[in-house]
Amino acid sequence: MLIETPTMRWYALRVKSNREWTVAAAARGKGFEEFVPRYRVRRQWSDRVRDMEVPLFAGYVFCRLDVRERLPVLTIPGVVGFVGTRQGPLPVEEAEVAALQRIAGSGAPAAPWPYLRAGQRVRITRGPLRGLEGLLALVKSDYRLVLSVTLLQRSVAVEVDRDAIIPTGQPPMVARPSYPAAVRTA
Repeated sequence: MLIETPTMRWYALRVKSNREWTVAAAARGKGFEEFVPRYRVRRQWSDRVRDMEVPLFAGYVFCRLDVRERLPVLTIPGVVGFVGTRQGPLPVEEAEVAALQRIAGSGAPAAPWPYLRAGQRVRITRGPLRGLEGLLALVKSDYRLVLSVTLLQRSVAVEVDRDAIIPTGQPPMVARPSYPAAVRTA
């Protein structure tokens, strides 16, 4: 087993499809701390229904290691590589992994959810505003859909339930576009 040092960090491994459990077992067998967050799902086939545990993040396994000693992990069958940049693997925030572990240990039901960030285009999926699209804003932990009237350069925000919005697939808008002076209002 590896001795924990200050350089031990959590990293995300990209793994081949449906290999999360075998990669995690092999990493554990080589003395690495691994973590595969999971959730329960009901799968139905034509002849039966079964409750199963599946990875919360399909195609990824978290592994705690000293990045300078990553070769034994990279040689595990099913490992595609580390999540990172061309300069090398990027560590996952300790607090994020700790939060995932706490959720996993709590027994509370968890499920994958679309990643949403402020400025992203979203669509409301239910309720009286169903079908509306706009930008997502976060104000004091409340989600708001921002609808803008481009010509007037005015916007309106309406509070929405986090469970009722999905990303539209369009890139997020980082800054407001600038318009010619002729279109600007006083």
